[in-house]
Amino acid sequence: MTPRPGRTAATIAAAALLLGATLAAGTATAAPTATGTGRSQYSGTVPLGTTPSGATYQLRDPARGNQRTLDALNQTTGPGVLFTDADNTWGTGNPANRQTAAVDVHYATAVTWDFYRAAFNRDGVRGDGAGTTSRVHYGNNFGNAFWSDGCACVSYGDGATPGRPPTSLDVVGHELAHGLTSATAGLLYSGEPGGLNEGTSDILATAGEFFAQNKSDPGDYLLGERVYDGPPRRMDRPSADGSSRDYWSADLATLDPHASSGPARHFYYLLAEGSGPKVINGTAYDSPTYDGSKLLGIGRDKATQIWYRALTLHMRSTTDYAAARTATLQAAVELYGAAGPEVTRVAAAWKAVNVG
Repeated sequence: MTPRPGRTAATIAAAALLLGATLAAGTATAAPTATGTGRSQYSGTVPLGTTPSGATYQLRDPARGNQRTLDALNQTTGPGVLFTDADNTWGTGNPANRQTAAVDVHYATAVTWDFYRAAFNRDGVRGDGAGTTSRVHYGNNFGNAFWSDGCACVSYGDGATPGRPPTSLDVVGHELAHGLTSATAGLLYSGEPGGLNEGTSDILATAGEFFAQNKSDPGDYLLGERVYDGPPRRMDRPSADGSSRDYWSADLATLDPHASSGPARHFYYLLAEGSGPKVINGTAYDSPTYDGSKLLGIGRDKATQIWYRALTLHMRSTTDYAAARTATLQAAVELYGAAGPEVTRVAAAWKAVNVG
């Protein structure tokens, strides 16, 4: 199976090797902050929050909870080595340069921090003001990336396809959202809660990619399309990837969480954008509905706020799709009022994916 952003049994097992205080990111300090220039593989030339240290600069960002980016040295154990640079200009845009993957990850992690703060008034993945530690060049030809609760860190391989590390904006945002879910609803990674867990990561990664307004990687409703071979995970028509479901069905809980996340992704897209054909940022979409209904969206910002509030206040570890419907309806009422059109459209979007 072609790797996709998210967790597999292998990555969960590998994550256990990363536990320990040596990787824990600290809270923000009064350390001086510099702005470096990074040449990334996926996002173009980007600013980087760095820290002066003697005659060099560290890839550590005091303005964002001391988030750090380390070189794992193609190992799967040990803390790795913090990236440093003499002139504060990082990477070349070519994956053969070891700094390039670090640029993509450090930048995308900063974008996610800024997105969470702007959209949700949340400081960091766990809401505690601590930045995330990231490790790039994890293992040999490791084609995936994964979040680990024990160290509040993410590890990124060099990719199953040479020269295509899983370090794009949406993949980074996806992995960091696993940390947010763990710190809030704690959705189990199996059955329908597992699908909602994966769906949440795709939803928040998508919203973060649009937030970034990066000209080299415009926002879209596709996941991992710049990294992985084969059809990407889609939000508008999940089944287009060959394994995900567009709609809820009784056997959904038996599927891999990436496949069972399809109805959650589809719900979010329909709530934000509505059904039918359209072009957004140059990408064409055509979203169907289970009941043949024609839906109008409420906009991506409102859809994101509803999902986040439902996740953080009303979902639990065992939440299934029916309970997610109840949670999002409650969130919509709390945010926009019981008589608002947002509540009606949340209900319609769930019906359109065969929930409720």
